[in-house]
Amino acid sequence: MDDHINSDYKTDILAWINHQVELLRARKLDELDLENLIEEIACMGIELKHELEHRMELLIMHLLRCKYQPERISGSWRGTIREQRRRIARLLKDAPSLARTVDDYLDESYAAAAARAADETGLPPATFPPTNPFSKQQIFDPDFLP
Repeated sequence: MDDHINSDYKTDILAWINHQVELLRARKLDELDLENLIEEIACMGIELKHELEHRMELLIMHLLRCKYQPERISGSWRGTIREQRRRIARLLKDAPSLARTVDDYLDESYAAAAARAADETGLPPATFPPTNPFSKQQIFDPDFLP
């Protein structure tokens, strides 16, 4: 047998995934590693949510930097803003059910984004408002810069 067929979930996750896919395609359901397969599928959803939250945090942090340090706006900042908007849009296209969580993540991401903006700008944390100063429309508008 091939090595990937004998690989263990704990020693070679990619080979394990490929083997599980082969079993599924062959409809050999009784041979699936159901316990680990269930765990991995559950983790996939959590990872998508974390990715959305992380990207929104980066986007909002850069918008805050632009708003509170307009003299320092750089191509790098604009590029990061554009990239995060693009990746968020792609994530929401690939997993439309995540759109229901965007409003919650905006609030959660703002606190972390404001703290990071304070760290990266050297400005006092009190510089940044306690609630998100940007509308959802502004955050996702490809042409918006504060």
